[in-house]
Amino acid sequence: MRVGVIAGGISSEREVSLKSGQAVFNALRELGFNTVFIDAGTDLCEKIKQEKIDVAFLVLHGGWGENGGVQGMLEVMGIPYTGSGVLASALAMDKEATKKIFLYHSIPVPPFKTVYKSDYLSSAFSLQSLSFPLVVKPAHEGSSVGVNIVRSEKELDEALKEAFKYGNRAILEKYIEGKEIHIGVLGNRALGGVEVRPKKEFYSYEAKYTKGLTDYILPPEIDASVYEKLKELGLKAHQALGCKGATRVDMLVDEKNNVYVLEVNTIPGMTETSLLPKIASLSGYDFKSLVKEILELALKDEE
Repeated sequence: MRVGVIAGGISSEREVSLKSGQAVFNALRELGFNTVFIDAGTDLCEKIKQEKIDVAFLVLHGGWGENGGVQGMLEVMGIPYTGSGVLASALAMDKEATKKIFLYHSIPVPPFKTVYKSDYLSSAFSLQSLSFPLVVKPAHEGSSVGVNIVRSEKELDEALKEAFKYGNRAILEKYIEGKEIHIGVLGNRALGGVEVRPKKEFYSYEAKYTKGLTDYILPPEIDASVYEKLKELGLKAHQALGCKGATRVDMLVDEKNNVYVLEVNTIPGMTETSLLPKIASLSGYDFKSLVKEILELALKDEE
C-alpha cells in the first residue's frame, strides 16, 4: 500500500501545512509504510496520478485542501483519504454554516452576526444587537488568520477590512472572556482536552506557531463536571457536522462555567506545537500511534 501525504496547498496556512505534512511523513516512514510526500498545488491531480498512491493522508490546512475540494477530487479518482468527507469539510470550514448547524442541534455558540462585504460598504450596515467588545473573523479561514478583538468603531472598521481580505463574509461574534479549551476527537470518542493560555491577547496565529508564546495545560484546570460536559459537546459537535477521523473542537468556558463551541477543525495541525498530538497523549497515544490510527480509520471506512 502506497500512502501519499498531501500537504502545502495554496492557502494562507501553507507553511504550517508543510510542517504538519513533514511530521506525518516522517512518522509513516518510521512505521514502515511506503510513503510519498506530495506538495499540493494546482497540479495536484497530475501528481497523484504520477505517484500511484492507494490512500491519501491529508494534512492540508485551509482553502480547497480543507473545504471539501480536494476530498471531492479524491472521491472522483477513487482514492480513500483521511479525515472528513466533502460535506462535513465544507460545513466545518464555513463558520456561519457551522454555527447554524450547532444551533439546530442545541449546541451553544456565542451570539454572532454575519456581515457581507457589500452590506458593509453600503449605508445599510449596522451593528444591531451586538455590542463591544467583539471578535471579528473571516467566514472561511483557519489558524486564527484575519481574527481580531475589537473594542471600538474605529477598531471594528480596521478589523472588517482585514477580514474581507479573505472573502466576502465576516463573522462578528460576542467576545466572551474565559478559558479556551480544545477537545480532541478521534473516530467516535473524545480523547480529552487542553487549555491554552496565550501570552498575547488571544490565541492568534503568532501565539499558535511561535514557541513560548502559549502555555498548554493538560488536562485543563477546570471543574471535573465541566470537563465532562466539554468532552460531550466536543463529540456532539463533531457528529453534528458529520465529521470523521480526527478533529479538534475549539471551545470557551466563561466565569460562570457556561460552555460555548466555536468551531471544528477537520484537519488539525500536526506540528510539534500542535494541540491534537498533545491532547492524544492524554489517551496514551504517542505521535506515531496517532498517525497510524488516523490512517487506519480512513482505510476502515473503505471496507
